[in-house]
Amino acid sequence: MGTLAKIRRMHLRDGLPIKEIERRTGLARNTIKAWLRKGEMVEPKYPQRVNQTKLDGYTETLATWLKADLHRGKRDRRTIKALYEGLVEQGYTGGYGRVAAFARRWRAQQSGKVGKGAFVPLKFALGDAFQFDWSTEYAWVGGLRRRLEVAHTKLCGSRAFWLVAYPSQSHEMLFDAHARAFAAFGGVPQRGIYDNMKTAVDKVGAGKKRAVNARFEAMTGHYLFEPEFCNVASGWEKGIVEKNVRDRRISIWHKAIKQRWPNMQALNTWLEGECRAAWAELNHPEWPTLKVADVLQDEQQRLMPNPRPFDGYIEVLARVSSTALVHLQRNRYSVPTEHAHEVVSLRLYPERIDVVAENARIASHARSFERSQTFYDWRHYVSLIERKPGALRNGAPFETLPEPLKKLQAILLRHQGGDRVMAQVLAAVPVHGLEPVLVAAELALESGKPSGEHVLNVLARLKAGSQAEVAAAKTPLTLAVAPQANVQRYDRLRSVGDDDAQGVRA
Repeated sequence: MGTLAKIRRMHLRDGLPIKEIERRTGLARNTIKAWLRKGEMVEPKYPQRVNQTKLDGYTETLATWLKADLHRGKRDRRTIKALYEGLVEQGYTGGYGRVAAFARRWRAQQSGKVGKGAFVPLKFALGDAFQFDWSTEYAWVGGLRRRLEVAHTKLCGSRAFWLVAYPSQSHEMLFDAHARAFAAFGGVPQRGIYDNMKTAVDKVGAGKKRAVNARFEAMTGHYLFEPEFCNVASGWEKGIVEKNVRDRRISIWHKAIKQRWPNMQALNTWLEGECRAAWAELNHPEWPTLKVADVLQDEQQRLMPNPRPFDGYIEVLARVSSTALVHLQRNRYSVPTEHAHEVVSLRLYPERIDVVAENARIASHARSFERSQTFYDWRHYVSLIERKPGALRNGAPFETLPEPLKKLQAILLRHQGGDRVMAQVLAAVPVHGLEPVLVAAELALESGKPSGEHVLNVLARLKAGSQAEVAAAKTPLTLAVAPQANVQRYDRLRSVGDDDAQGVRA
């Protein structure tokens, strides 16, 4: 435009001929004439330059992938990095930036370039607050692709975060997530910011009024932090943890879904290592020269002390069946047969279930989130087997007997009355303990011809020997002169006895 204006001034204002303008500007005569033929100043238009790139052969494939992602949920859509890696596998040799630029243009065209809302950036002091949120993810655990609920806890000051995966979002999972996060952070902030999740808020009132769940409030009172709840459908009020959900899907969870985990404990152990590694790698957004781990060290000085973990169990009542089983979430767990037909309390933890009767724990099982499973502890049925020894032959709880007892049972049941003898051996477990009985059974099996009497005899000798050792060890007396055998004292007593007898006869 500047050159065109200059040509017009030379010819129309100064009266210079075209030849002179050609000499001064170095432009072709025909070009100068073409611009001067236009009666008014018009911006010149040039044909769009077409650049050949390495992405040209893959644009159709990339557009197809992006279109397919539109029909998926947000958490299931592939990131641009994943799309780039897919193109590389197909032979693409270009850079990541060109793929990202194409994807942004394509998504902008599909969304109609709808403008987004504006927000005020937030800033928190170190030790002031943390934000908590759940996200739904999928991973291969125990050989199956499972839906998992991942707890995200993030400090607003240092930006340190903690991830724990659970089967559900129930109260016991929520309490355990807080206990793990506070232990990892090394303290408790002053405030906790939440959305209006059902495990924390029973009823949402006008404005900021909330009917807080009693169990949740007990947890906040234990850790001494103040809970704050966002307005309804206002996730940006806890935008730090909301962004953390998106970022961790890209940086951590995309690696978790490519692996096979034997159980939830293995997955959470791996997540723990990934979180700590990310603290050491990520720069703090407000102090780019510092890592998140560096700022966390400063924030730990301002956190409240972390108390013992909150006993965050959920208690439900259940009636024990005639087969000494309690039903919970379509599974069955055994209890001692003495409590059959009674109502007991089940205390639910994320990883175990405690059965309580009369304020005493009577049983404990590893918790299962599968369905139609039965979990026995054969020791719960020992007292009943003493009265019904015949049930040993096909008793379902006794399939889980330790291997030495299984071998002993197989030998004893070949003989008449062997079930009663085996019942006597099992009855020794509550009295002497499992380990001594297993040792006695192994020693009896080594003899080649084990019997119930043999096992009980070995068990009695083991117990007597251990008691003698304990008694000798606890004796506070020491002898200065060791006693010696003196048979002459016995002869002297006999002589005294003979004199007395002669006196009586006289």
